[in-house]
Amino acid sequence: MRRRSFLLALLAAPLARAGTVSYPPVRRGTRLRFPRDHGAHPDFRSEWWYATGWLQRGADAVGFQVTFFRARPPHEDANPSRFAPRQLLLAHAAIADPRHGRLRHDQRAGREAFGLAGAATPSTDVWIDDWRMTLQGDTYRVTIAAREFALELSLKAPRAPLLQGKGGFSRKGHRVEEASYYYSRPQLEVAGRLNGEPVRGTGWLDHEWSSRYLAPEASGWDWCGLNFEDGSALTAFRIRDREGGVHFAPPGVAFTPQRTWRSPRTGVEYPVQMRVATPRGEFDLVPLMEDQELDARRSAGTIYWEGAVRALRAGSEVGRGYLELTGYWRPMEL
Repeated sequence: MRRRSFLLALLAAPLARAGTVSYPPVRRGTRLRFPRDHGAHPDFRSEWWYATGWLQRGADAVGFQVTFFRARPPHEDANPSRFAPRQLLLAHAAIADPRHGRLRHDQRAGREAFGLAGAATPSTDVWIDDWRMTLQGDTYRVTIAAREFALELSLKAPRAPLLQGKGGFSRKGHRVEEASYYYSRPQLEVAGRLNGEPVRGTGWLDHEWSSRYLAPEASGWDWCGLNFEDGSALTAFRIRDREGGVHFAPPGVAFTPQRTWRSPRTGVEYPVQMRVATPRGEFDLVPLMEDQELDARRSAGTIYWEGAVRALRAGSEVGRGYLELTGYWRPMEL
């Protein structure tokens, strides 16, 4: 209750407004530069570092997700206090373990002040209290002390960043401003501990920042990131409109629901098994378990489904990854 009251006060506190923020646009042709672009971009409206993957714990396979969000509020704050909410930090973490039958997850929120939360600009280093993700050389270090689990992972990136879209410029709608800067780190070599037990596996990291991610007509997105057994990788997504159709999708990409699941807690129905058509071919995405719903109303103010999936081609498993389904509860607002 104490943390909940703090979060509500943090997110709802009135600002001493000196004017509306002018967010920079995402421009086609901008060259991403590393390691600088591994770090935060505080002028932009929203940003996230999103790590997912499959872990092997003995004979059991489990999924993990850790996401840090940075948000710049829409109004300038004239208050000189270091408590003024010029940057907000949110974080989600989850474990998908079929033995539990539901997603175990936790969330944090804070404002960038006094070193208790922040996102550094030289390279990846983002934290809220004792939750942290940092890049050291070619390895991401993740530490999460959640209510139901503890996660300590190293995620080694054997390759250079994979630039999404056109050189890292990723369209999200038909208007020129509906875009993000976006790159991925697939086929991460993951090792560490889950609740003190050793785990190993394969992961994925997305880093994305934008000033206008979704069109006014959009409700949310379906996204997948897949690591294939042959060492290759695939990203696919679509932006859905508020009438249930497709607002935007890259050429040759289509998502077709194969099976739905209704949450017993929220009543929201999700297409948890998808057939994804891409220029590379068709894949059936089958969830590790159905109940991978994440209720983030205490931090990001939304509910979504985000789960570990197997990728099948002609009935045979060819890879593993994550499927994200947003906007099925209510239209997403970033």
